[in-house]
Amino acid sequence: MPFSVLIVEDDPMVADILRRVIERVNGFKVVGSSNTESEALDSISKLLPDLILLDIYLPAGNGLNILKHVRQQELATDIILVTAAKDVQTVYATLRFGAIDYIIKPFDLDRLKAALKNYARMRKIFNKKEDIRQDDLDRLGNKDDPDAAAASPDGEVLPKGVHQLTLEQLLTTLLREKKPLTCQEVATVMSMSKITVWRYLEYLVGVGKIKYSLLYGGTGRPSKAYYIDG
Repeated sequence: MPFSVLIVEDDPMVADILRRVIERVNGFKVVGSSNTESEALDSISKLLPDLILLDIYLPAGNGLNILKHVRQQELATDIILVTAAKDVQTVYATLRFGAIDYIIKPFDLDRLKAALKNYARMRKIFNKKEDIRQDDLDRLGNKDDPDAAAASPDGEVLPKGVHQLTLEQLLTTLLREKKPLTCQEVATVMSMSKITVWRYLEYLVGVGKIKYSLLYGGTGRPSKAYYIDG
């Protein structure tokens, strides 16, 4: 059975683009499209889609309210944001309410395809009857070949060993703490090894996603404190 997808988008042209991209990815089927909050909520209750592609800015209502409703009702529906909203508060709020991906308009079509394929892999992993393994979770950010490069949140190619899911968790940690954190502090919060966290932090610095300031102590080399600017 293909995954059923509901599109919540007020721009007819964008909604049509989303529909055409979805229909080109194996295993997905568009079952409806809504352009207001009330219409979307009605469609969700009737269709119970597996996945919603959701815009934040709607002419009548707000996509964040839809996301909150889905979570409050404990519906078995996953949500990917496809929106022009990129302020920190909105992005963080959607992650807190369980959005599985966030795509900023104008978006690259390959980035959207990658998000759908990642979703299909996630569902395949979570449909297993046995316990989830760590490498299963790490593989969520990769293509079918676990050694292949993965797509980053901006559609960039990630180096081998750098996974999208971990990147998103790390960025969420920095957003949540709202202050610069050292590598050791991030590692403690995320329960990961310091060397792994350092590698991800330096990657994010290199691609301009985060910045760092230097902390000078009494002796020795200064420490880096990482943060999201803006």
